[in-house]
Amino acid sequence: MIIGVGIDVAAIDRFAESLERTPRLARRLFVDAELILPSGERRGAASLAARFAAKEALAKALGAPGGMLWTDAEVYVEASGQPKLRVTGTVAARAQALGVRSLHLSLSHDAGVASAVVVAEG
Repeated sequence: MIIGVGIDVAAIDRFAESLERTPRLARRLFVDAELILPSGERRGAASLAARFAAKEALAKALGAPGGMLWTDAEVYVEASGQPKLRVTGTVAARAQALGVRSLHLSLSHDAGVASAVVVAEG
């Protein structure tokens, strides 16, 4: 059963400018694993914008309640290349309250726009 669907888009250049203008913003939005690649390099603006869109889409799929922390949702990529969401704390509590048993995520970025779709399934 589908509990919720969320979609979001983010302009990559605008998102990058926000991160540059407010350096602490990245730490409020992302966990370390989202910011730094396994090679030790910082993740690029397009990838971060897509991850931000995923967190916005997740919030919408969960009914967009207040009080959820950005860092309680993490976007990661499995060895197969499939993007996934890991939820903890406030986000996990909201998902559990709604009866969510699995989350499905699709990410894309092209032509200066990053997008994400999340389906919450019970």
